[in-house]
Parts: sequence; structure tokens; C-alpha cells
Amino acid sequence: MPRQIFHLLVTLSDVAPLVWRRVQVPGGYTLDRVHRVIQHAMGWMDCHLHSFEINGVQYGEPDPDGELSLRDELDVRLDAVAVKGARFRYTYDFGDWWEHEVLVEDVSLPEPDVRYPLCAAGASACPPEDVGGAFGYAEFRAATADPEHPRHAEMAAWIGPRFDPDVFDPVRATTLLRRLT
Repeated sequence: MPRQIFHLLVTLSDVAPLVWRRVQVPGGYTLDRVHRVIQHAMGWMDCHLHSFEINGVQYGEPDPDGELSLRDELDVRLDAVAVKGARFRYTYDFGDWWEHEVLVEDVSLPEPDVRYPLCAAGASACPPEDVGGAFGYAEFRAATADPEHPRHAEMAAWIGPRFDPDVFDPVRATTLLRRLT
């Protein structure tokens, strides 16, 4: 059983409606596992590069070409770089540049009979992959909401009928998180 549970509030920047998730993860998770928790909780598909910026240090997957100066996220545990009240950035997809603020809301002992990680709450669907960042998502939302929009048919066909920007299910997110354990 984990010794400490970190309660993280993950908020996607620069989009409307507000997209956020409240997740609980073991403090002993390395940052690569925290990355996977965020991916599953937000609804991303983990198709792009990512990085964390914590206390001015960049963490992520090492760049084999040496163009990005990142510390290896596999070598760093969450409880070694964050405490209650800490804030840090998680950036996903360096093309679309999805920036997330992560706040450590609390650090607690694990509750008996609770499996971690889990998604306790959240709001709004995550923008679709490759929609073009915050600006592209705003255009996408306008196009799909207005049948008279010049790109409505194109965007509706691209995303399909199942996307609803206002829907988020924390139980489904937690089910996806169970695959990490």
C-alpha cells in the first residue's frame, strides 16, 4: 500500500469551457507514471511528446538528438519534487502546446480499501488530439456548434457523433487509470 497519496488538480490552460481533473496518485510514482495518469484522466491519447516543469527544471523523455534539455522522468518520483501547495506545469504535444497547471491540493495517507490512482472529479471533455491547440479548439467548437458554419460538415465528419465538449465521466477515467496498476 502506498505511504502517501498526492491529490492533484490538473487544469488545461486557455480553453473554454474549463477542462480540469482531480486525481489521486501515490507519491512514489515516477513522473512518467504521473504523465500516464494525466493522459488517461484528461482523455489524451499519448501520441505526442510532453514535459514537466517543476521548480524551474524540465523533466520528460530524454531526447536522443539532444535538442531538448530534459531530466529523465523515469528517475524522478513525484514525492521528491512536489509538496502540498506546489504548482507545476505539464505540457503535452509541442505542436498544439497543451499546457496544464498542476496543483498539489493535498498529501494524505491512503484510505483503506481504495485503489490508486483514481480520478475523483473533473469537468468538460478534453479537446480532441490534433485539433490545433487552444485556437484550433475554439474554431472547432464554433464549427461543430453551428450547422451554418463553413467548416461544420468537415469538423463533424472528422470528430464523429460521440464527442460532447460538456461531458466528462470520472468513473470511466478511473477505469482507464486502473490499467496503470
